[in-house]
Amino acid sequence: MNLFKFCRMNAYRILFVLLLISGSSLAQSPEQNLSKMGIVLPKPSSPIANYVKYVQSGNLLFLSGHGPAKADGSYIIGKLGTDLTVTQGADAAKLTGIHLLATLQAAVGDLSKVKRIVKVLGFVNGNHDFAEQPKVMNGFSDLMVAVFGEKGKHARSAIGTNSLPNNMAVEIEMVVELY
Repeated sequence: MNLFKFCRMNAYRILFVLLLISGSSLAQSPEQNLSKMGIVLPKPSSPIANYVKYVQSGNLLFLSGHGPAKADGSYIIGKLGTDLTVTQGADAAKLTGIHLLATLQAAVGDLSKVKRIVKVLGFVNGNHDFAEQPKVMNGFSDLMVAVFGEKGKHARSAIGTNSLPNNMAVEIEMVVELY
């Protein structure tokens, strides 16, 4: 191989590596994504009964059910289909997601340690004929994708129930895989 061809080949390799490095530095961290959305994670609350907020087993973190707590400590309450609209329910699910992220960050220190949001279970407090639980839970799921990108896409169940603790509109738990 002549010297010119050798140098040109290596120049392409160097350019490729530089492009990879610069592209990866452009990726936003989950914390940067939250900041860009104007979301400040609250201080995680204490459990309201005899349980813990999360348990880690291997590289999986199991987060207990959280509800849509407002800044004053009260919850978004009521039944979907009677007291709240689907949009209000989706907002409650998003707020619950913010609280789950706060607990997650407290557990791992840095949200970049999240390899994937694995499984989400959402309970929606609805009246007897409310059937739009998936639309309510989209408020949560859309937030996870906005924060984590592809890593935020998860398996999910959206369950309707006739009541939740403190008459909360939603309660959500999740399983997260860590690096």
